[in-house]
Amino acid sequence: MSTPQPPMPQQTAPGAPQWQAAPGASYTSPIPVTRTHLGHALNSEWTKIKSVRSTMWTLGIFLLLVVGIGFLVAAQTQDEDFSDVPYTIPAFFGLMLGQICLITLGVLVVSSEYGTGMIRTTFTASPQRYRVLAAKLIIFFGVAFSVSAFSIGLVGLMTSGMHSSPGAEPWGGTVLMGALYVSLLGVLALAVGSMLRHSAGAITTMLGVVLVPAIMPAFLMMSDSMRTFGEKMQEYNAPNALAKIFQLDSESAHGGAQLGLLAGVTAAAIVGAFLLLERRDV
Repeated sequence: MSTPQPPMPQQTAPGAPQWQAAPGASYTSPIPVTRTHLGHALNSEWTKIKSVRSTMWTLGIFLLLVVGIGFLVAAQTQDEDFSDVPYTIPAFFGLMLGQICLITLGVLVVSSEYGTGMIRTTFTASPQRYRVLAAKLIIFFGVAFSVSAFSIGLVGLMTSGMHSSPGAEPWGGTVLMGALYVSLLGVLALAVGSMLRHSAGAITTMLGVVLVPAIMPAFLMMSDSMRTFGEKMQEYNAPNALAKIFQLDSESAHGGAQLGLLAGVTAAAIVGAFLLLERRDV
């Protein structure tokens, strides 16, 4: 009958820690592991958007157009010109051009990563693609809305300081609605950029969305059968929508229907962008 042998001593390298896990114990990494969430994606997208030159250039030109043109228009007006309109009307003329800057930036926020191939690195770091796109949408909308509201409000303050009209309309609503309208245009551009994945193609598409409805009604209304469609297109195109928001139109409704239509179109484009993002390869 053989006798049990004592366990052999474990050979360890000099200086190695002398420990052995207890039977059944699980290994715990000494490196802290944090579960990823949307906040990490938001922080990443904020770092991207504030560190690239395209953001500074497009937003800088946007501010220059809205504030600069607004100041020039306000300097050419008289007190009686604001007897029944808000002081933010001079900002309307700058927004007509400035909205193109937000459209361009919205496209570049997503399409530039596809153009350089950095989107592969982004999706490797964050495999949840929907989280990346959601973070881009949130960060861009916050930046666009803040800059737009600031520029429109600044024009309103400058105009009210230059003129004094007791009959001027309240202009706080035009700041919020005007900023919301141009910001939604930028978000729509971001969604289109995500679907097309090409900067030039997406920017051209968005320019068509803005410019074609402003030009086509003049031709459509030449035909009796297309007159109704042309009138609706003229009523809801971007220039006339902004004109209604800034109360350049005498109607009682101040752009609510136009803003609602843009919000619906933007929501549909966002849904399409999320669906295509999950179904296509990088």
